[in-house]
This record gives sequence, C-alpha cells and structure tokens, in this order.
Amino acid sequence: MKELVIISGKGGTGKTSFVAAFASLAQNKVLSDADVDAADLHLIMSPQITERHDFQAGHSAIINLNKCTACGLCRELCRYNAISEDYTVNHMDCEGCGVCVYFCPEKAVDFPVKTCGEWYLSETRFGPMVHARLGIAEENSGKLVTLVRQEAKKVAEAKKLDLILTDGPPGIGCPVIASLGGASAALIVTEPTVAGRHDMERVAQLADFFRVPVMVCVNKADLNPDATRDIQRFTEGKGYTFLGIIPFDPVFTKAMVEGKTIFEYNTHSPAADAVLRAWENLTISMDLQ
Repeated sequence: MKELVIISGKGGTGKTSFVAAFASLAQNKVLSDADVDAADLHLIMSPQITERHDFQAGHSAIINLNKCTACGLCRELCRYNAISEDYTVNHMDCEGCGVCVYFCPEKAVDFPVKTCGEWYLSETRFGPMVHARLGIAEENSGKLVTLVRQEAKKVAEAKKLDLILTDGPPGIGCPVIASLGGASAALIVTEPTVAGRHDMERVAQLADFFRVPVMVCVNKADLNPDATRDIQRFTEGKGYTFLGIIPFDPVFTKAMVEGKTIFEYNTHSPAADAVLRAWENLTISMDLQ
C-alpha cells in the first residue's frame, strides 16, 4: 500500500482539483481529505456517508456554581479572561489550559473532553473516502488529520486497496506535518508566482525533513513561463521529480461548479491532457503500474 499526499505551500493552487482528477484515473484506491480546517473534496466527490463519528480532543472548563464560593481565584489566574463575573466560562475564549481546575480550592471546576468536530466514512463514485469536519474555531486539527489518515489506512487494508490519495492542507503548520509523516510521496502543486515559489520551497524542506520523496507540478504555468522554468530548474537541481506543467484553463472552475472532475467535464481540454500526462509520470515515479 502506498500513500500520495497532495499538498501546496499556499492555498488556492488547485490541489483539491488534482486529487479529484487523480481519483478518476487511479484504480484500487481510497480517498482521504486531510484538509480538515477547510475540507472541500466532498464538494466534488458528493460522498454518501456510511459512518459518522464524533471527534473529541482537548478540554474546556465548566464551573459548578453549586460548589463555587466566588472566591475569585480562577478569574485572577485565567490569562485568557474566559471567566465572567458571574463565574461562567466563555468557551470561545477558554484555551483548556486547566489552571482553574488545578487551583480551585473548592474543586468546583469540571474539565470534560471537548467534542471538536466529526469524521466520516463514505462511499463515492470513485471508491471509499474518509473525511472530517472540524468545528468553528476549534483546535487539534493535527490530531484529526492523523485520525483521518489512520482510518483511510484501515479501509485500504480491509478492502485490499493499493493506494491512498490524500488531499493535504496548505502551508507548513501542524496539520501539514501530521499529513506528511510516513507518506510514500508528496506532490506539491504550485503556481508560477513569487509567493508560489517561496511557499513551495518551504513545504519541500518540510517533506525533506520527514524523508518523504517530493514531486512538483506547476499549475497555471503559462501565466508566467519564466517563473515556471525557474521552478523546474530548482526542482531538478534539488533532485525532486518534476511531473510537468498544467496550463491555465477555465475548465477547472467550470468542472468544480458542476461538482465534477475535469475528466468528467471535458476529457479533451488542454488541462485534462496535461493532468493525464502528469499522472502517467507520477505512476512511473511511484511504481503504481
């Protein structure tokens, strides 16, 4: 079993559209959406949820007013000003540090585990999918990413599938770190801009740290051919695999609006032809034949 994580140093480069396109080309695979802070693969996959589970992580304080003597110590110690004058906790402000729990002389503060979101097992027209939704302003997205990947691996093992296609989060933070560890390869989708080049280099360094082989694909490449050539030279100079270039093509947006992959929307568009070539290069690089 192999796992391909498709990531980008910045948002908006088109990685989810690539995952959806590859999903229609790959055989014997399971899909996972590890971009739990802003999951959107389901918009194209239209998954039919078969299992729904709560995601619990972290804690939030609750003051038991029957025990509370209003001594004021918790309000004095709370650095986040999460406790009001009537000793109720604002859960949007509470960081779950636990200082009020440990120092309350009356043991009047409960500290239950929070339900931060949900994760799902689903079926799509391209096979099984594991995805999740993190609650508004909730933390622990890295832990949820790890959970999604673990469940995707379980599905792949149970159904004897050869490949996990993971839609990773953008950036280089905790969710990206959680999506990269142990992956077979990382495909960085970038674009020919100063920001795209800079952020591609940062996330490539992160993949190098975890010893995950790096592949690079430039989307909207014809908008700045000089920058595209610079990215290709940089990629090859670092020993990464350069999969190819994708031209700017409105078919990506039109397909997304209709909830389709680019191959379902228009198989013979310039972008579809380029993505197909990139996929063929990828299968050779990862030995997926």
